[in-house]
Amino acid sequence: MSTENNSISVDFQSWFIPIDILSTICCIISVILALVFLFVIIADKTYHTVSMLLVTNSCLAELIVGIYVLVAASFKLNNDLKQIYFYDSFCILMTCIGYISVGIQNYSYLLQAIYRYILVAYPVRLSYRSFKFQAFLISLTWICCIIYSIPLMLTGQIKYLPNEQLCQMPLEFSFITIFNALYIYIIPMSSIVLIYIKMVWYVREMSKHVTPVNRLFHAKRELRMVRRRISLIFIVIAFGLPYQVFIFMSFANRAPKYPFRIAFTFIDVSLIFILIALLQITEPLKTSLMKRINGRPTNTIGAVS
Repeated sequence: MSTENNSISVDFQSWFIPIDILSTICCIISVILALVFLFVIIADKTYHTVSMLLVTNSCLAELIVGIYVLVAASFKLNNDLKQIYFYDSFCILMTCIGYISVGIQNYSYLLQAIYRYILVAYPVRLSYRSFKFQAFLISLTWICCIIYSIPLMLTGQIKYLPNEQLCQMPLEFSFITIFNALYIYIIPMSSIVLIYIKMVWYVREMSKHVTPVNRLFHAKRELRMVRRRISLIFIVIAFGLPYQVFIFMSFANRAPKYPFRIAFTFIDVSLIFILIALLQITEPLKTSLMKRINGRPTNTIGAVS
């Protein structure tokens, strides 16, 4: 479907094209990084562990998010260069996939935090730490995120916004807007922080009581792992904050004229920082990647994080 230029009045700003180019470049880099990380994880069988399964899930989610924002950035750049207003059903479909992928991304980090908490609080519950159980949780989050997105598309919540050159849910005070923010962003992010607080309290309680040294050491080690992941979550929260702020501003009709262009620029740039942070906090992935870059063999067993 196309929209004629003389039927809608849209101001093309001078900063549209530079921002579109920046977003496109960042998205391309993010997709390449995610593909490299997935290749390294799959190729190096040394690190085929439960914890790396969860990291793989996060990398796959980041790849899908990266592809979505790359398509969106390319769509904006093309339309802005030609100064046209055009969209089709593919635009709606990609936006639906975008909502799914962002939800999967955020819940993938929640699953990593839950797994670390299980290692500390339930060390003897081997079934909770098994590959099958964690794969089940991953599958469950994917299914829930896919189901959640279906009503958005069937009820026509996703619309083409000419000013933004994007297909998105309009920012307005409604149940579906609030539910969307809660479901794919606020709930998983706040849950991760709560798990970290719970783990800190749990480890402190262990220190006050007679606890085997090896178990206390293991608990503190897992706490450090979660703390490092919290730093990644802060990146997600910081770069996703403009989007959430604009949602609440829209309730009072005070959102800026181009909220999605601004918010998506932060999101596009954030993907690079998120993937770099994920590499830094995942020692096996970092070790394997550096060995390949340096041309050394990768069959040496490293520490699992």
